[in-house]
Amino acid sequence: MRLAHALHEGAYVLAEAGVDAPMADARVLAEHVIGAPLYAAAGDLDDAAWSRYMALIGRRAAREPLQHITQRMAFRFLDLHARDGVFVVRPETEWVVDSAIERSRHLVDAGRRPLVLDWCAGSGAIGIALATEVAGIDVIAVEIDAAACDLARLNAREHVPAPGSTWNLVHADACDEQVLAEYDGDVDIIVTNPPYVVADTISQPEALRDPARALYGGGPDGLDVPRALVRRAQRALAADGLLVMEHGEEQGPALVEAARACGFEARACRDATGRVRWLEAYSPGAQRS
Repeated sequence: MRLAHALHEGAYVLAEAGVDAPMADARVLAEHVIGAPLYAAAGDLDDAAWSRYMALIGRRAAREPLQHITQRMAFRFLDLHARDGVFVVRPETEWVVDSAIERSRHLVDAGRRPLVLDWCAGSGAIGIALATEVAGIDVIAVEIDAAACDLARLNAREHVPAPGSTWNLVHADACDEQVLAEYDGDVDIIVTNPPYVVADTISQPEALRDPARALYGGGPDGLDVPRALVRRAQRALAADGLLVMEHGEEQGPALVEAARACGFEARACRDATGRVRWLEAYSPGAQRS
């Protein structure tokens, strides 16, 4: 089977199944089967490779997430392991990390060694990105789910922190006021992509494969967990600390209000598409970078 024909056949099946980017996914699955980029591949698939490829196309057509099939996911400069049962990190979360990285570098340039907490760490993507991209910081990831902790440790083992930086993991509930209480008042940055989805509002089949604990934030507006984390951040952050929190498009005003009620100077931030997608909340008197 010619590789070009296999790609078009796979993309057709995926398009018929309603997959958003059928040709892109067909290419990723082809590269997964042959174990090499397409530009380095031979022009044909043998019968065994063709059968395996179409089996993977069938799984994707059934709307199994691409990352679960390949067991890999990309995030910023990282190639991470992915597993069924652990939240698949989305590209939009890279904007959240940008905000935390900018603040971290500002503090390092000022002669500080920032302490950064990655709450609801999941696969570890956010905290590992920070630890590998910024030299001279300490990152502590906090995650409640045991399977996610196992995956985060695996991902961390494969990515070396930047010079002078560290990454560590605590298996615990980030909302628990006793967790890392010894650092209360000394944390420079908290960055989090918490569960914030309103129950029964997800229609995309792939998203429904993510664990409910990582998706649904609780309450009629999905913000029970995010509000609890805002209150917890009030105690954890230093006098010039920063909380960066991802949220849904319609949740910005409510989270800004919650942050201001806790004494933060807060704003909702927009991504490149103009969507309001994350909160920046500075402790009173903080000098913004």
